[in-house]
Amino acid sequence: MVSSAIRKELEEYAAGRGSAERVVIAAAAAYYRGSGDGNRDVLEPLIQVIDRASPGIVELGSVGTGAGFEVRLGERPFPATYEHDLRRAATEALAGLAAARPSSEGLLRRMLGAIQQLFSA
Repeated sequence: MVSSAIRKELEEYAAGRGSAERVVIAAAAAYYRGSGDGNRDVLEPLIQVIDRASPGIVELGSVGTGAGFEVRLGERPFPATYEHDLRRAATEALAGLAAARPSSEGLLRRMLGAIQQLFSA
């Protein structure tokens, strides 16, 4: 599941309160950290806008304290001419994340069903 940090950044940016640079970093970190839970597909349009706007705006660097990587802005700021596309992609990603979010009640029901099947076998 996509973290609340990316969701917050997308919400702020879609509402006109956040910066493109913060969305770029948060989206790239969430996308490249993706774990096959389907949310990477939701973030794909954001990554496409970021790549189209300015390839290399995000740099992946090594982390000195173990496995993984650090996502940081490159030397160029996000081009203002692509901010409309980025805002649209952020709004679409938020809608996709909301639709993909499983309800906790549904999860609990599935877990209880699996436990019942274990004991009835």
